[in-house]
Amino acid sequence: MRQFLRPLGHSVTYTRWLHLFIPTLFVSVWLFIDFERPYVPALLLVPIGLIPAARLAEGLQAQLLLTPHERGKPDAAISASSSATWPDRWRTVLWLEIRLLLGMGVTTATVRLLMLTVDMINAATGANPSDDALFRVAESHQAYALLAPLPLVVLMAVVVGSGKLITAIARRLLGPSAAERLSVLEERTEQLLERNRIARELHDTIGHALTVAVVQAGAARAANDPEFTERALAAIEETGRAALDDLDRVLSVLRESDRPAAKRPSLDEADRLLESARASGAQVTAELSGPLERVPGPVSREGYRILQEALTNVLRHSGVVPIRVRIAVSEGRLDLEVTNPLSGATPAPEGGSGLRGIRERAALLGGKAVTGPLEGSWRVWASLPLDGIR
Repeated sequence: MRQFLRPLGHSVTYTRWLHLFIPTLFVSVWLFIDFERPYVPALLLVPIGLIPAARLAEGLQAQLLLTPHERGKPDAAISASSSATWPDRWRTVLWLEIRLLLGMGVTTATVRLLMLTVDMINAATGANPSDDALFRVAESHQAYALLAPLPLVVLMAVVVGSGKLITAIARRLLGPSAAERLSVLEERTEQLLERNRIARELHDTIGHALTVAVVQAGAARAANDPEFTERALAAIEETGRAALDDLDRVLSVLRESDRPAAKRPSLDEADRLLESARASGAQVTAELSGPLERVPGPVSREGYRILQEALTNVLRHSGVVPIRVRIAVSEGRLDLEVTNPLSGATPAPEGGSGLRGIRERAALLGGKAVTGPLEGSWRVWASLPLDGIR
């Protein structure tokens, strides 16, 4: 019994009931014009449904009255967009016809059942029945009052059942088409890729700055040398300023600020990373070959981030150890390699988000990256095609 009464406490039950009443107004207006041809409204719905905007209007109304909990959501079961194809238009026509017929049926049932309840009450009280009464008795009796609630129970069932039925039909006929589903999927994919890109940017910039600061502070405390401490503080300050610039650029994208975002660093500024690692106490040997200035912007920027994460990985897991960096541009590719020795006491770094970010950056440009131990050293190698982004 409780399961039967529960839908009566939901507001959506009555908004769906109202949704079914609306087509009746259209028919009622027509019957005042021409009572002898009640089928004309059904014919008029055909050209109306073929108008692309009709699907938008019906979808908005259905979302508002049939599924208000899904209104405005990108994954709503009922679409709120104009017809883009002829199948969408014919589905709209079918929806309008079904809604009209079902609405007329529910409206008639509502009126008849309410009239039947009133007739039973008249039979119980002895009042004279109206000329169009559905229930007449030769002799009134109070027992008829016990039957008066039955039409109302049936009406409740009609209201709940018809509301669920029209909602299911709307999901089927006004639901998103295959093209709309694909469009939503592409939009979600773009959002996910953008979120992953921002996550990589924050990880690389902030992670590198904090790693350099920690290593510099530890080395300065261990050295107990005022001159070295001054150099360490200067390196921490420079790295912190660069990280703040990168953070401000990423946050401006998140806020969708109107002001232009700051320029992203590229391999032209690789010396800044190498000097930062050297200032931390690491012995960095760099080998650069090929025309770096001819590397396309997207490839150069992603190469900078790969180098930054590789150096951060060394300082974080191996400390101030000799680092060998090789950057080469040849045969339409950018090759970047960072190696450092692995001592027995220093475990090889596991595949965390930083190493995964290196592989993701390379894959997005159509290249590849390999990270892992090699002959007693830890090696980060990436090869990026220069024409991966056009």
